[in-house]
Amino acid sequence: MTSDEIIKITAENTYGTWRYQKGWKPLHIVDAEGCYFYDGNGKKYLDFSSQLMCVSLGHKNKAVIQAIEEQAKKLPYVSPGFTTDVRAELSKLLLEVLPEGLEKFYFSTSGTEANEAAIKIARMYTGKYKIISRYNSYHGSTAASIAATGDPRRWLIEPSGKIDGVIFAPECNCYRCPLDHHYPECNIACANYIEHMIRNESNVAAVIVEPVVGTNGILVPPDEYLPRLRRICDDNNVLLIADEVMSGWGRTGKWFAVNHWNVNPDILTTAKGITSAYVPLGLTATTKKIAEYFNDHYFAHGHTYEAHPMTLAPAIAAINEIRKNNLVERSFELGKYLEQKLAELKVKHNSIGDVRGLGLFRAIEIVKNKKTKQPFNTKQDKINGAPLLVDKIAGELMKKGIYVSPWLSHFVLAPPLIITKEEIDTAVNAFDEVLKIADDEVDK
Repeated sequence: MTSDEIIKITAENTYGTWRYQKGWKPLHIVDAEGCYFYDGNGKKYLDFSSQLMCVSLGHKNKAVIQAIEEQAKKLPYVSPGFTTDVRAELSKLLLEVLPEGLEKFYFSTSGTEANEAAIKIARMYTGKYKIISRYNSYHGSTAASIAATGDPRRWLIEPSGKIDGVIFAPECNCYRCPLDHHYPECNIACANYIEHMIRNESNVAAVIVEPVVGTNGILVPPDEYLPRLRRICDDNNVLLIADEVMSGWGRTGKWFAVNHWNVNPDILTTAKGITSAYVPLGLTATTKKIAEYFNDHYFAHGHTYEAHPMTLAPAIAAINEIRKNNLVERSFELGKYLEQKLAELKVKHNSIGDVRGLGLFRAIEIVKNKKTKQPFNTKQDKINGAPLLVDKIAGELMKKGIYVSPWLSHFVLAPPLIITKEEIDTAVNAFDEVLKIADDEVDK
């Protein structure tokens, strides 16, 4: 079939997610290697967002591919009631790299499922049912995980797809504080507000946060935030769930984002970079204390593809590749270089309101007015399918062979951890050219 035929069949017979279906014309991708992918016409694109912030090792990593091939030949599937060599081997590796205290693991097939499991585990363990999440968050697309999502993707499924018991707190966003405070004079009011919520609600089982918020802005908290939130949870007998689906596996310059603040959660969820997304794997890791509760209480969760050997083998290979190539340290060092380049870009463009991030997890936020921080588009625009300026700019970048993930008012920059300084320069230079589109739209 030609590329046009493939695009036509795809658009007519399959759903495009998180979008209106009318006018959807997905680009036909035929190959990918390293930091690049190629369309059906042979055009080459620098993958500056690692697809959905997940292909951390780059495309076609030989060690991960070999692990998939060897597992397929050895044992492609067995019921999760049995165990396998790879299940034990991955568990041993996880004990070495996860934050201290996380010692029991539930394997699923996505970050969504990992968070779904975390919420169920928290409720079963505590005997309480309320979950505190934050606005401008994303935790997944199934019932509990979308109910715990603060961004507008939740709006469209209410009330049929929403579970009871999720309440929302202000996000930690020092650029655009939801409480209209200013750091450091604020005394971390957004964390203190969560304590106020806990003490004025009954039955709070857990607080779930992305330590560094992902698609909703790459929001990095001040140093005091997560340690204080950890203390608040401890003081009030509430579990802390860290959603590291995007921020884990070296993305921020540490193995996990919580490591920046020496905070150990009660439950950690992750996916994406655990296999570099070559196969779908989600992980829910809990403390030994939580695990021991289920020695004498029924663990009421599971599914057919739990601990699927084809998902576990590539995770072992991916973790070993991260270690062998020092990619966590590389993310930290190249992150500093990218930070410098973005700071220089901000000075040149009136449309850039903020640049922020950690490691190779960065955002460029564009605004109509730097002083008021007015965005070009609203959340309602996104839901209504209105044209977004970030999408227009992303389209111009694609013409130049640069792929980035746009979201409402910002771009998520999360290249593979193997990227070079020269490739970073290429992407930043392309941004320098196309951001003139936004500069022309700012308030004069």
